[in-house]
Order: sequence, then structure tokens, then C-alpha cells
Amino acid sequence: MKTFEQMIDGYRNFRATEWQEERTRWQQLAEGQSPQVMVISCSDSRVDPAQILDVAPGEIFVVRNVAALVPPFETTPGRHGVSAAVEFAVQFLKVREIVVMGHGLCGGCQAALTQDLHGNEIGEGGFVAHWVDMLDEAREPIAAKYGTSGREAELAMELEAVKVSLTNLMTFPYVSEKVASGELALRGAHFAISDGILRLLDRDSDEFSPAE
Repeated sequence: MKTFEQMIDGYRNFRATEWQEERTRWQQLAEGQSPQVMVISCSDSRVDPAQILDVAPGEIFVVRNVAALVPPFETTPGRHGVSAAVEFAVQFLKVREIVVMGHGLCGGCQAALTQDLHGNEIGEGGFVAHWVDMLDEAREPIAAKYGTSGREAELAMELEAVKVSLTNLMTFPYVSEKVASGELALRGAHFAISDGILRLLDRDSDEFSPAE
């Protein structure tokens, strides 16, 4: 894996090739952004939504965090980073779609499933545990059916986490209002790292199936 110093060589190559070739586009982007799609995905280094969806700079507004989670709408004191991003995307950028994209072999979902980090101190997994505990309720039927280890249980947790985030998005008043009016659509997706398959959630059947 590359160090940051090695990545600077990549920047120099980008600056000399792609940036030069697309200079007009970069000048346009300097005037502002107008993406139609917001993507909420995991921070995992293996799942870059821009690469997976093959989009150019300026085409998607992206928020990445552990397990691609969206907390429910709340106004309590604190730093609400995901909520701020959703607010900006929906109310200011006027995006037309929000995609929650989970992925295979997600460490955050594994932590939610096993609860190994629950009770850990801050700096020793405590922040992660508190973040993924929003999946505790969804975890119970999965653990009862599949246990808390193994790929079948992990996949079920990954898919359910996407649904939890979609449900939580609907607790934002301005999101639910725009969904009801047809101005905004919410979508769920799951990318399998090992086979490269993107699965999309059918909201009618509540099932994921490969994108065609």
C-alpha cells in the first residue's frame, strides 16, 4: 500500500494528465456544484463510491462514515456531521436522490453484530461501539436466526443496516416532505467486494437484487 509521499507522485501525474485534459470542467466546478445524487457510504478504504459508480468529480455529493449509517433526526447538543450533510444536500444542493450504500465484509456491521466493543473505553473502541449501537434493535432478530458470526449473519446485518439508515432518513422532516412530494427519492444499495456485484433494494419487495 502506498504512503502519502508516494501518493503525491500520483497527484503530480494527475495534474499533468487528467487535470490538464479536463481543465475546462475543473474551471466550471470552481464556480459551484450541482450534483443530483447524494451517496452515503462506508469509510472503508476498499469501497470508493466514485470508483464503483464510475462518476466524474462534481457528480455525487458523498458522506462516508463507519458502516454508512444515518442517525435519526435529533436536535440535541452535539456535532451532527451526517445530519449537517443531509441538510446541505437536500435543502441547499436540492439533490434528487439519496443512496445509502453498504458493502460486504463491513467491519462496522461486524462490530454491531458481535457487540465485542460494547463497554470499551473511548480510544479503545468506545466511539465505534456508541456509533454502531444504533443497529442494536435490528441486530436481535438476525442474531436469533443466524447467530453472531459467519458470512450469512454478517451479510444479513449489512443489508439491514442499509434499511435502518433509510428509515432514519425519513425521520428528517424536510426529507420525508420531499419524498412525499416526489422531489426526492431514497435508494438502498450493497456492494460486494469479493465479486464486485452491486445489489439494489427494491422498496416494494424489501429485497436486494443485482443491478442489471
